[in-house]
Amino acid sequence: MMKSIFKLFKYLPILCLVIQPSILFSKDKNLKLSGKVVVDGSSTVFPISEAVGEEFQKANADVKVAVAVSGTGGGFKKFCKGEVDITGASRAIEAKEIDLCKSGNISYVELPVAYDGITIVVNKKNTWIDSITTAELKKIWNSESKIKNWKDIRAEFPDRSIKLFGPGHDSGTFDYFTKAINGVEKVSRSDFTASEDDNMLVKGVQGEDGAMGYFGFAYYESNKKNLKALAVDEGNGPVVPSVESIRADKYIPLSRPLYIYVSLKALARLEVSSFAQFYMTHAKDLAAEVGYIALPNKLSVTAKENLDHHILSIAKAKK
Repeated sequence: MMKSIFKLFKYLPILCLVIQPSILFSKDKNLKLSGKVVVDGSSTVFPISEAVGEEFQKANADVKVAVAVSGTGGGFKKFCKGEVDITGASRAIEAKEIDLCKSGNISYVELPVAYDGITIVVNKKNTWIDSITTAELKKIWNSESKIKNWKDIRAEFPDRSIKLFGPGHDSGTFDYFTKAINGVEKVSRSDFTASEDDNMLVKGVQGEDGAMGYFGFAYYESNKKNLKALAVDEGNGPVVPSVESIRADKYIPLSRPLYIYVSLKALARLEVSSFAQFYMTHAKDLAAEVGYIALPNKLSVTAKENLDHHILSIAKAKK
């Protein structure tokens, strides 16, 4: 699935120069930035955006970077109305959202920022399971599921109730998981504890001995002392989610790219263009720092060039 992302920028113009927004939008190279950048969207992308925002503000104290979470779908609703400058997404924008942005007269640039692997977790006290098949996940999470007890999954499992935690309907992780596991996006059982805030899901699984949940890899990484991740078996043997397995595209079918979408209207503002370039320059290091998998150099450079191309086009249009 992730390999297809390498094709996204195949026909984009390749710029040989590194474009500095301060040069494009102002003759004053020492211009002090001010203003506000509003970022929203995916809870999965949130740790990256938050880290970028903190680092950017250290160098630009007069710029306020507000980073919030409303889920991928919720973020696109705000973004396409022009309410936010940048939205994070744990899946690519969908047709209905493209139409919504068109109706709101919002053009944008799509930028991949990292790789993720949706991680299946259980309570740390769980001793009876180490791996799970995709068929078993479907048996648990499909809309007609009757699974209430661990013994319903495998006969050798204990007679203990299972408590499920997962992302809400506005979450891109929910969209991606349901498509990958159940075969149809947004089709899932409804009797589980749902939240667009992955930290709430972490706490839920930690607090229930018989719990199972799923969310982005970084949230597992930062809480792995209190959670147990399951290896996933699509049919070729169980694969543990890890930086190595996700990077190698072996953690199938739950590996995926993460994105930010930047409004071109907002990109015309110096503080937004500067923040976006800072984001793409530092995304590799900061994504890895918060627990995600950095993009390969080639894709990272191409994404940055794509952003530069749009900044240059905006600058030319303003002349």
